[in-house]
Amino acid sequence: AGRVPRAGAGKKGGAGGMGTAAAAAAAAGEGARSPSPAAVSLGLGVAVVSSLVNGSTFVLQKKGIVRAKRRGTSYLTDIVWWAGTIAMAVGQIGNFLAYTAVPTVLVTPLGALGVPFGSILASYLLKEKLNILGKLGCLLSCAGSVVLIIHSPKSESVTTQAELEEKLTNPVFVGYLCIVLLMLLLLIFWIAPAHGPTNIMVYISICSLLGSFTVPSTKGIGLAAQDIFHNNPSSQRALCLCLVLLAVLGCSIIIQFRYINKALECFDSSVFGAIYYVVFTTLVLLASAILFREWSNVGLVDFLGMACGFTTVSVGIVLIQVFKEFNFNLGEMNKSNMKTD
Repeated sequence: AGRVPRAGAGKKGGAGGMGTAAAAAAAAGEGARSPSPAAVSLGLGVAVVSSLVNGSTFVLQKKGIVRAKRRGTSYLTDIVWWAGTIAMAVGQIGNFLAYTAVPTVLVTPLGALGVPFGSILASYLLKEKLNILGKLGCLLSCAGSVVLIIHSPKSESVTTQAELEEKLTNPVFVGYLCIVLLMLLLLIFWIAPAHGPTNIMVYISICSLLGSFTVPSTKGIGLAAQDIFHNNPSSQRALCLCLVLLAVLGCSIIIQFRYINKALECFDSSVFGAIYYVVFTTLVLLASAILFREWSNVGLVDFLGMACGFTTVSVGIVLIQVFKEFNFNLGEMNKSNMKTD
């Protein structure tokens, strides 16, 4: 009679052991959750469309600024400028949706697609030059983006609010944010008033450094929102975290918006958009690597593939911008060959 309870206890303990093992396995796999193929496809589609929309924003806003200057009025009264502003808002909403579906290092580099699209649009609306080398640069930018998509990580390293809070309080990430804040203060209050209108890198640096807040905040809001509507003790903390991240995101976007328009008043939209993409993407990937550690799931081959893809994109952008003032086309190339013969 005493053996039956022991047998039952052993069975219960075995089931408990199996349950514990399953929970441990689930916990171990939770940190590297892979989104479903449908979610990845949807996130990629939204990211591509958002990149194209964002690529048009600078051109439309620049067109509105030019039109307003000709009339001697503020660009706030120009409908084209407002169209660019609305397009920027739509693009940011699209990015937010994409960040909640796929890893940051997959979404951010796709902004490269907006550079050639913006350059082509600027050649028609603003009459900015786009020669044969610029068109080749557009092709390289698109090819590099495809390589980035193929080799980028497909799994999430941070999937819960608790993991997000732990990452946000990591000393390495806190130290990085302190350095970014110090650089922003120097740029905004000392360097920008004196050198901003003459040096494009001043405004680009401000907007790109703010990306260290906007993209992680966007990703964090999506993670925290998952727990807000749950009736558990963590929902209150999730709400507080979400509100803090929303405040950070709002301040960052407002400051970026201001300095983007300052830059467009002084520099070509295509030049600003191209350089801004490279610097912004580099700093965002750095911030995301420190916070989310999505690179931990990338093998050597994929890492080299992403490095090659980003290099290809950067070379394409250089070809679009550096040689834009050269009067170089296939017709002149054929004439020079005929003279040589």
